[in-house]
Amino acid sequence: MWYTAPMLIGEIQTPVSNLYGAGKTTVEQLNRLGVSTVGDLLRLWPRLWEDRSRYNTLSEWNTFHKLNVPVTIMDQQWFGYGRMKTLKLIVCDSEGTRGELACFNRPFLEKSFPEGTKALVYGSFSVKYGAIQSSSFDIEQYDTAERRVLPVYPLTQGLTQTKLRKLIEQALNSYARGIDSELPVEVLNKYGYPDKRTVLFAMHRPASMQEAENARTALIFEEFFLYEAAVGMRALERRGVLPRTPGSKGQGSVFSAQTANGDGQAAGDGQATVAQAGASEGAVQSAEPLQYAYSPLQKELLSRLPFTLTADQQTVTAEINADLDGTAPAARLIQGDVGSGKTLVAFLVCLKVIEGGGQAALMAPTELLARQHADNAAKLLEPLGVRLAFLTGNLKAAGRSQLLQQLAAGNIDLIIGTHALFSAQTLYKNLRIVVIDEQHRFGVLQRSAIIQKGIDSGKKAPHFLMMSATPIPRTLALSMFGDLDISVIKTMPPGRKPVITYVAPESKAEKVYYFIGQDILAGKQAYFVYPIIEDSDTLSLKSAEDMFAELTRDFPHHRLALLHSKVSEDEARAIMQEFRAGAIHILVATSVIEVGVDVPNATCMVIEHADRFGLSALHQLRGRIGRGSDQSYCFLLYGKNITETGMARLKVMASTTDGFVIAEEDLKLRGPGDIGGIEQSGYCGFELADPIRDFALLEKARIAAFEMLAAQRGLTQRESTKTAE
Repeated sequence: MWYTAPMLIGEIQTPVSNLYGAGKTTVEQLNRLGVSTVGDLLRLWPRLWEDRSRYNTLSEWNTFHKLNVPVTIMDQQWFGYGRMKTLKLIVCDSEGTRGELACFNRPFLEKSFPEGTKALVYGSFSVKYGAIQSSSFDIEQYDTAERRVLPVYPLTQGLTQTKLRKLIEQALNSYARGIDSELPVEVLNKYGYPDKRTVLFAMHRPASMQEAENARTALIFEEFFLYEAAVGMRALERRGVLPRTPGSKGQGSVFSAQTANGDGQAAGDGQATVAQAGASEGAVQSAEPLQYAYSPLQKELLSRLPFTLTADQQTVTAEINADLDGTAPAARLIQGDVGSGKTLVAFLVCLKVIEGGGQAALMAPTELLARQHADNAAKLLEPLGVRLAFLTGNLKAAGRSQLLQQLAAGNIDLIIGTHALFSAQTLYKNLRIVVIDEQHRFGVLQRSAIIQKGIDSGKKAPHFLMMSATPIPRTLALSMFGDLDISVIKTMPPGRKPVITYVAPESKAEKVYYFIGQDILAGKQAYFVYPIIEDSDTLSLKSAEDMFAELTRDFPHHRLALLHSKVSEDEARAIMQEFRAGAIHILVATSVIEVGVDVPNATCMVIEHADRFGLSALHQLRGRIGRGSDQSYCFLLYGKNITETGMARLKVMASTTDGFVIAEEDLKLRGPGDIGGIEQSGYCGFELADPIRDFALLEKARIAAFEMLAAQRGLTQRESTKTAE
């Protein structure tokens, strides 16, 4: 049956059982591969291609991974005994070079390829026992063998490449002639990609390796384009504007859309900010920050500070101020390395909203971090007349009821807390800005819940800021948070020294402990961090509880405290207050201190079994020190059974303190994972595309998708980022 009417691949719902040779067993095998329709079969993309279009000689066995060699069968031999007897074919190529084919479990080749037969052998070869040999090969009669590029598909038990190729060939011939492209024709023409039918045949029936790779590139672009179009539509639905994108290598915005009338002029605002430029290469400290007038309360707060904002802090504050003055609600991700001053920027923009009569909410993932934000806000903002409140799930019923009444009545300007901020009982009078700290700890559904609070109170979506102290590589920033504007704070407050990091085996622990002891005698404080709380029967790791007891003996003249997730919130708060005050010299902890702990006098950190932590966690932990003007030291100790990947992580930590470099290396080591899970972005994963490997195509597709969306709305990029429809 021939289908010639235009249709998308996904619209071909014909069962695969309609194909000749697709019996019950084959259909079950295909189902295991996720294939139930002919459309699914056509979208079963090859893993790779084998180039059988050119010939090799046996002497090239160490030059190419696989050879395609015309040979003559010179002899047949058997080796082994009984049922273990195996056929060996002695072959000779055109140069007279001999080789051996070990035909394991293929005794039938004896009759198919008798002595004197000309054959074409495709496989991998090596030299064993002085002979060029192969046991992994395909063999065909030379006269009937086809010289072409063959696709290699994912398989399941019982299904062969030959069988699958024949089925896909049927599907191509009978169903693929009328395949329509999912991308607009103008996009295909502008970027030079072929139509979907051409791509489909080139993937499954390529004339050359280059044609196959070109087809694969076209499909990757298509995946990214459709994804970024969905990202743009999501932003337009939420905000009425398209997101801006951090630039690459200091070149400003990656979006350079033409105006809707096609005049060929860039429609962006031409303002490449320091934060944008720093997304990939790092912000330049000497660059001039974006100039913007501060509000009266912002000016008053800045006048009270004993320091000046960094260039990046000024720039990002100015960007958000401009967002707040626009007609569309702000939606921005603020990335900042550990200690870069993101929280102060958040306080500044909250002040501007409060001045306008709105309420602000700042949500943190833990009570410890939320409490620290609340304490800092009380010092900085209460003298300005800002009415503050602190809300967590542990607040007593009587106090909670009164607080919620005041919040609903509009008598609280800024509320700081944990997940309780978006509970059903928490109502706002006019929530106009939501700030979420440590965004990676919250799923997309949780973020949506608190945004809805603003819609319920103000009848429109509130401004939305996400902060991350875990630097996100640009590859994932565009994938996971592509519907947000992205700002980056790279510059650090002046006077801070980079933390010196040492990597050492656990056999050096005694020397490290001595160094720590000397530092404490000099009036400083230290952290000891462990991967588990208590002893485990399955893990041979030092635990925080056992090491607390041991370290108490090792440091008899110093006061120690133990902090982990099983410690109550009240006890944890008391411990941290004493640690900040200097009454506790050594804090023994798990990764619970990864975020929200700011003790400038703590200058040393020991992380034992450091290879059991991810790079991001190690970077966050190390960020707890080096927050003052004194030199700080981090010791990463590892055990005897460290893996190659574990050592690679530690070497990265020792080589740099730049969180963005670490994030990129972390991504290379562990891969992107599921970038589209509900926990983060709400989008599906890619079939062929890889945001890391194919980032240039991701950027290109984003430009193309946003150009299309802007043109459809009759907007320039400048207008689309300033005008809500």
